[in-house]
Amino acid sequence: MRILLAFTLLAAVTVANAASNPYDEAADAKADIRAAMVQARQSRLPVLVVFGANWCGDCQVLDMAFKTGASAPLIHEHFEVVKVNVGKFDHNVDIAASYGLSLQNGIPAVVVLSPQGKVVYATRAGELADARNMGDTAIYDFFAQVAGAKR
Repeated sequence: MRILLAFTLLAAVTVANAASNPYDEAADAKADIRAAMVQARQSRLPVLVVFGANWCGDCQVLDMAFKTGASAPLIHEHFEVVKVNVGKFDHNVDIAASYGLSLQNGIPAVVVLSPQGKVVYATRAGELADARNMGDTAIYDFFAQVAGAKR
């Protein structure tokens, strides 16, 4: 009975952690970006590609800001969002590089693509790599500026 209870608890924790992870480690990032580009052409919104990892505290803070912070409505209104898992810098780094984005300055890192697929903005100096210390207002201000720059 104790073994069954322990197994059940372990399974529940695993499911809870999987549901709370912002980056789908099994996702096909290239397919996700292609799908977002189709949506972007229909909605006429740019695509915000967010590169990060589940182990990254700054990535988790940014993801939470997208869901519940002041940035949430701004992001929802101005962008189609795709999250790309980079693992321990051993997954999908080729995608970042294809947009001219180096991840050497840290994650999360973002690229904004026009609905036609052109890079209109990219973090090149680790602008979001310290999201934990930025605070909700600075994250909002960053994305408000990016959203304004694209129009």
